[in-house]
Amino acid sequence: MLKLIGKLAVLAIMAALTFSACGNGSAQPQQAELPTPPTPTLQQETLTVPAEDPEPSPPPEDLIGLSLIFVEQTTGVDDGVERLVHSMEQGGQPFYRTQASPHGLFGSDDVVLLKINAQWDERGGTNTDLIRGVAQAILDHPEGFTGEVVIADNGQAQFGSARTGGSLNWTNNNAEDPAQSVMSVAGDFQSQGYQVTGVLWDTFTRVRVGEFNEGDYTDGFVVEDYVHSTGLEISYPKFTTEFGTQISFREGIWDSTSSSYDSERLRIINMPVLKHHGWFQVTGAVKNYMGTPSDMLTGGRAHLSTGTGGMGTQMAHTRMPALNIMDMIWIGTERGPSNPNYRATRTDLIAASTDAVALDYWTTRYVLIPAAEQRLGSRPTQMNPAGDYPGTFGHWLRLSKYEILAAGYHATMDPEYMRVIG
Repeated sequence: MLKLIGKLAVLAIMAALTFSACGNGSAQPQQAELPTPPTPTLQQETLTVPAEDPEPSPPPEDLIGLSLIFVEQTTGVDDGVERLVHSMEQGGQPFYRTQASPHGLFGSDDVVLLKINAQWDERGGTNTDLIRGVAQAILDHPEGFTGEVVIADNGQAQFGSARTGGSLNWTNNNAEDPAQSVMSVAGDFQSQGYQVTGVLWDTFTRVRVGEFNEGDYTDGFVVEDYVHSTGLEISYPKFTTEFGTQISFREGIWDSTSSSYDSERLRIINMPVLKHHGWFQVTGAVKNYMGTPSDMLTGGRAHLSTGTGGMGTQMAHTRMPALNIMDMIWIGTERGPSNPNYRATRTDLIAASTDAVALDYWTTRYVLIPAAEQRLGSRPTQMNPAGDYPGTFGHWLRLSKYEILAAGYHATMDPEYMRVIG
């Protein structure tokens, strides 16, 4: 079994990082933040993987195969996404599914849903330049693209920069041009004749519905009447886009003519922005799936379950992302989950992997923690991805990993089984 981590790539990336605070935007701290609960004092201050895993031994799938992590340096407005796609093609994980590359991720007629972070404005939301670049890459499919791109999130109609949940029309966005909102990106593509749309699930996060095959065509959230061991009661969005595409996040694309779902056509790209989180230490690829259930319809169970592995349950039992792209152009090292301009740290990096757990581990360890240590002057031990105590990122990331493994998917937190390309 190969054990690779791409040490030269890590050293090159860390040498290239420059950290700076942005002076644009708010001059005073924003008030729209979640309170930070006290965290226990850690007995382990280093980032060394614990000698003994405090949890049950992971299933053998954990050590089968290699998690590829593709890293590119980009400002979002250059050709960074194109270079990422090229690196994936050359590195053994084709972005496009074609006749020549049948194992590629995205086909020419797929419905590709970009699950972004839209609960916060400024640097707290996914970079809209990056969203534009990823959407363009999908539309540039070498065999032509006849499908649809959907940009979506659920800010839970609570918290967020306006204390009312998410928005796809923030005034001050994470972009080189702060006026560039998600909906303005979608509108630009539509003006060119492309089927690209934005859907804010907040608008129906309080609406409980049945599935299309049950005769229910109302936009809303399907709720599973069962509480999993992680405390999560699974729920997921079901809706119709402005182009008439009927989407069940779990079941796939509904065809009313044949009265059947096409699960394979629905592909998810999970696009979080890397940042500190006050309750759960780090927002990354796994935490970003908190935008796929309805916290409102499940009595707050969804959010609380994050700390016990619930987002791993959500991924494994609804729909696993085909690809995770971590936005690290601007990251948040402190007092998250908001990340206003004046507290943001610029790294000009993005990274992608089909393994959300490995991506979270690697980006937190090699990008977020060094940036936080440089900015704050001390090591933020709560963010430790190898932490084995409650109150550390590693604790609940490991629980999430076990949920994913138990469902038969690959995930790893072992750096020796991660290969970094870029």
